[in-house]
Amino acid sequence: MKILFFGTKSYDREFFEGPDEKCPDVEITFIEPNLSPETARLAEGFEGVCAFVNMDLSARTVDILHKCGVKLILMRCAGYNNVDLEAAKACGITVMHVPGYSPEAVAEHAMALVLTADRHMHKAYIKCRENNFNLSGLMGINLHGRTAGIVGTGKIGAAMARICRGFGMRVIAYDMYPNKELDFVEYVDFERLLAEADLISLHCPLTKDNYHMINEKTIAKMKDGVMLVNTSRGALIKTEDLIQGIRDGKFFAVGLDVYEEENGTVYEDMSDRILEHSTMARLLSFPNVMVTSHQGFFTKEALLAISRTTMDNALAFVQGRKNGNEL
Repeated sequence: MKILFFGTKSYDREFFEGPDEKCPDVEITFIEPNLSPETARLAEGFEGVCAFVNMDLSARTVDILHKCGVKLILMRCAGYNNVDLEAAKACGITVMHVPGYSPEAVAEHAMALVLTADRHMHKAYIKCRENNFNLSGLMGINLHGRTAGIVGTGKIGAAMARICRGFGMRVIAYDMYPNKELDFVEYVDFERLLAEADLISLHCPLTKDNYHMINEKTIAKMKDGVMLVNTSRGALIKTEDLIQGIRDGKFFAVGLDVYEEENGTVYEDMSDRILEHSTMARLLSFPNVMVTSHQGFFTKEALLAISRTTMDNALAFVQGRKNGNEL
């Protein structure tokens, strides 16, 4: 089976070309362009394509892939909100993903965002590099004894809950399906979580029901001086409302690894360009906001797990067996 890998970076090649991932039944071709309606025709002659979370797999893209003879779409990530599953089903294309690779990688990055934004590490680093050891503007708050509100307690949310507990925090959570393994967590409704949490950390997939769950109304219900972290999906937060909340002084700190304007920006070097969208520029202008480039997954352990699972998905398709990663 010939599979075309879209949007590949050097680290993709490193892990997918490793000795444990090579398979005689699967032939991989790597290309740099991201998958979109404009590039989908590059899949002509391939039975499968592999894409990532920042790519456009809308109905238009899926239709072009179908006309090119593609039978399998491999997502080398857990998220698939950028894939039109109905269109794929109508075209008879199988879609598979990597449901779990390293929940600790994302959870640890979420806590890194909390600590960096809380203690102003990004500002302190720059000041010290310039021989400025003044503490002005660097005051943080203790996490110990405060309340962490975890929204979504799947594998990543559960890992974040354990980290927060390790910091001596009281942990409350909101999830329609409580995790019975988290016996130290108090499950509450969303309204109560908003009202009681000093730290709110989002760890849920993006659905029609939770689109823009953080908005003007829900922000108003939060404590003054709350910390907000998002390592899940950008569209969980209505960015314009978040910006207004930051301007109004509602947030002590905000940490974002994901945001609504990722397409075309994330994973690309934009250092010599002017950002086209003003919302990202505004977020970057706030001293209490820490932004990273959707790198929560970016550890050696996670990349190895992603490559192994993706290759097993491809092999399962070739062999006609189900492995539970079908969407």
